[in-house]
Amino acid sequence: MTRGKQKIEAQRKNAEKNQKSKGSQLEHRAVALKVTCPICKVQLANQNQLGDHYGSKHPKEKPPSNSE
Repeated sequence: MTRGKQKIEAQRKNAEKNQKSKGSQLEHRAVALKVTCPICKVQLANQNQLGDHYGSKHPKEKPPSNSE
């Protein structure tokens, strides 16, 4: 166990260490999701996921081309 000044310093260092991991998961998610389904407005990460999405959610529709 630490006492006095050592304890205060250890608490301060732990508080700084825990505080550094700031940033919202929603912000990171918005950056990663770049492709949007034009029918249902679901955001996807890439064209491959968009093709899979169309296959499962919109089987009668054709997926848009990669030029978007």
